[in-house]
Amino acid sequence: MRSTDTRQHIVEAALALVAERGFSATSVDEIAAAAHVAKGSVFYNFGSKTGLFEAIIAEGVSRLTAALRTAADGLHGREAVEALVAELLRQVHQHPDFAKVMVAEAFRTGRSWQDSIRQLRDDSIGTFAAVVADAWPERDPSITAATIFGGTLLAGLEWLAFQPERSLDDVCRAVLDAVH
Repeated sequence: MRSTDTRQHIVEAALALVAERGFSATSVDEIAAAAHVAKGSVFYNFGSKTGLFEAIIAEGVSRLTAALRTAADGLHGREAVEALVAELLRQVHQHPDFAKVMVAEAFRTGRSWQDSIRQLRDDSIGTFAAVVADAWPERDPSITAATIFGGTLLAGLEWLAFQPERSLDDVCRAVLDAVH
């Protein structure tokens, strides 16, 4: 396996395990076994379990932020808000393990990866904040963006876990009805 392939296999295996069990309950041995690599490969590629988790967050945030920015590109006001909500729901559907990890870890304090989680807020939620400021200039963009982002993220997980028969459009409409 090439180094980049090994690295990606480790990230994917770790993400799946952490989403299922949580960070603390997942060992490096389990991650290595799931990725079909030696334990030393995890440490060689990431330095530590925490370094691996930070890589998971960085990769997921980068992908999410790029998708959100593309979705809102050229749109303004409520049309941009609608595009961001729809895209966040798509991302939850396409990357459910990352969504679970975001919900589980975003507000835990005292973790060594707190700065990486802050990046999630600054980048992804910041994309929402810029759109909210345009759509509703009278509202606090930071809190409103966090509310929309968090509500959409949880609605997406609700959809996946308990209401998978619903369509993306249906879930998006329900979230937007709560926002407006």
